[in-house]
Amino acid sequence: MPFMLERHPEFSQLRSLVRPGLTGLWQISERHNNTSAAAMLPYDVDYVRRFSLLTDLRILLRTPLAVFAGKGAY
Repeated sequence: MPFMLERHPEFSQLRSLVRPGLTGLWQISERHNNTSAAAMLPYDVDYVRRFSLLTDLRILLRTPLAVFAGKGAY
C-alpha cells in the first residue's frame, strides 16, 4: 500500500521493477510478522534480485502450504 512505503522511496522504485502477483516471498516466509512495511522490505528486495520463472514457481508451490498452516492469517 502506498502509505506504507512513504518512508522508503528508494524501495518503491526497486519494487516497481516487477509486476505485482497473487502471492509473494514475504507472504510464504513471514506471514506472522505483518506489522510493518519494514518487515517485508528484505523479502521483496530479495525477490526482485532473484526474479525468475523458477523463483515464481517455487513461491506458487509453497503458497498453499502457507495458507493452510494459517500462521499470521487474520
